[in-house]
Amino acid sequence: MSNSQGTNNRTLQESAPVFTDDFARVFKTLLTWRRDVRRFKTDPIAHGELLNILEQADLAPSVGNSQPWRIVRVRGSDARRTVAETFENENAKAASAYGEKRASLYYTLKLAGLREAPEHLAVFCDPNTHQGDGLGRQTMPETMAYSVVGMVQTLWLAARIKGIGVGWVSILDPAAIHKALNIPDTWQFIGYLCLGYPEEEHIEPELQRAGWQGRTPMSDRLFER
Repeated sequence: MSNSQGTNNRTLQESAPVFTDDFARVFKTLLTWRRDVRRFKTDPIAHGELLNILEQADLAPSVGNSQPWRIVRVRGSDARRTVAETFENENAKAASAYGEKRASLYYTLKLAGLREAPEHLAVFCDPNTHQGDGLGRQTMPETMAYSVVGMVQTLWLAARIKGIGVGWVSILDPAAIHKALNIPDTWQFIGYLCLGYPEEEHIEPELQRAGWQGRTPMSDRLFER
């Protein structure tokens, strides 16, 4: 190792931040209050604020440093209308899969804020990106999609810090989304995000408050071999 390399490594090590106990408590609060928002105000998000959130999301890790996420900001009224109609069709199909009592509860749930949210982001994975030169994904190519999901989580936290809520709409037909947004066939649809200022704030997930499904402790899902 040359002297310059050693100096650079020491500089990086010495400049690493120290995360205090106070920061750890605030971070846990952030995780606790990161909720899936479906009830939005229609107030717009400043363009600079949105870009700042996206730039922070872009700091997320990715397999082979591939950054395979592709984000489409959906602004056109026709495209948004088509997405909303797709959701309504798929939502009706999903409800029909449940028994009468469960379906009745299902219909009371608000599962998307497509009509109210001021910002819509369609998130895709480009599995054929040359960035990263295939490193780390030869045996598990699905790690490309996993990387995009990690980016979404980073975006979610960055938005929450700014008081902006995120709702992940998953009850959609990927083929219909590709067609509505004229997306390359090779891109994999990961999720559709609604962003906006929450109409109300809750520490408990909406599905828990509605009596659909509560949360269980980590100990129920931790195993040893």
